Amino acid sequence: MSVGNPSPMAGWQRANVLAAAQYLRDLVARAPGDTKAQAVYQGLLEVLEPARRTIRQQRELSEAARSSVQLQEKRGGAERRASERRRANLGPPSGVERRSTERRSGRDRRNRA
Repeated sequence: MSVGNPSPMAGWQRANVLAAAQYLRDLVARAPGDTKAQAVYQGLLEVLEPARRTIRQQRELSEAARSSVQLQEKRGGAERRASERRRANLGPPSGVERRSTERRSGRDRRNRA
């Protein structure tokens, strides 16, 4: 008995699913570019063998984790460079302060009661 299916498949159900999978396998053999037929065929095989589904999901998760790590590695260099620029005091962009007055006038607002 599989985890996702509360009751095992009856003999006639399994035979019908197997016949449909065999028909789809023949269709895929005739037209190898038909991705929809290939996906449906793989889905029927997962119904017949639930362990296939578990293996596929684990493979997809590991591929996603691998691509996530690669993406983080790509980002790492740019983020390090940005933080180094923030640490260096380069002054105002044009070399001259453009503001004519202080932005905050009056007393310090942080010490309000």
